Amino acid sequence: MLKTLLKPTLIACLALSSPAFGDDHDSGFGAAGVLSGKNKEDLPPLTLSSGMPISEGPWVLKSGTYYEFEIIGDGSQELALTGPEFFRSIWIDEIVVEGLEIRPLGLDSVEFDEAGEMEIGFLAIKPGRYYMKVPGSTGETQRIEITIE
Repeated sequence: MLKTLLKPTLIACLALSSPAFGDDHDSGFGAAGVLSGKNKEDLPPLTLSSGMPISEGPWVLKSGTYYEFEIIGDGSQELALTGPEFFRSIWIDEIVVEGLEIRPLGLDSVEFDEAGEMEIGFLAIKPGRYYMKVPGSTGETQRIEITIE
């Protein structure tokens, strides 16, 4: 009797563990998983410019979604953007500066000493309320509020 039960159970286990029934196909993302193009969204750019707002408004992000955004520094002043709590709640895939790709283990802030652009690609992970801001600034226009749902 044990032999009779074991064979169908083994067949069922093998069938359920095959790629046709695995989680990769249930997500709809394909082989690249959460880094696939189907799971990517572009965010509005952030601007570092003396006396100008850094953002058009807050960001509301979804945990598990891949995002890309640009930071544009106009060179009007040496400016930085800091947000350690935000950067620790995401996984940074890459930072691109003038065609150079940087894959950091972590990030606390970025700084522009002169005019330039950078693009940051990341996966939102930890839900919560965060911000990035120009260090030492107190104005609301020098800060972007970020919510990860």
